[in-house]
Amino acid sequence: MANISYEEFERINLRCGTVVKVEPFPRAKKPAFKVWADFGAEIGLLQTSAQVTIHYTPETLVGKKIIGCVNLGEKNVAGFISQFLLLGFSDESGAIRLATTDPQIPNGRKMH
Repeated sequence: MANISYEEFERINLRCGTVVKVEPFPRAKKPAFKVWADFGAEIGLLQTSAQVTIHYTPETLVGKKIIGCVNLGEKNVAGFISQFLLLGFSDESGAIRLATTDPQIPNGRKMH
């Protein structure tokens, strides 16, 4: 594992958000959802593609507090523009479980 400097870590923009909309994403190579999250007034609504279909449904994702990396730039995923990276951890089988925050953390708050 390579170390990074504190200055490099400060450049990573991790923000708290709330999932506000989820749709199936049949064009994705691997099973995925289209996810929209509200990151507060400063950043606004961003969208991403997320391979989280094993442990979540659209209904269980809407309203969930999440952590997103919002400064990686945009990426085209099967014709859908992904604007942030939704953070999570893989379980024993490799399926993703989302990293979440306390519900009291306001949208857009930066992780320090």
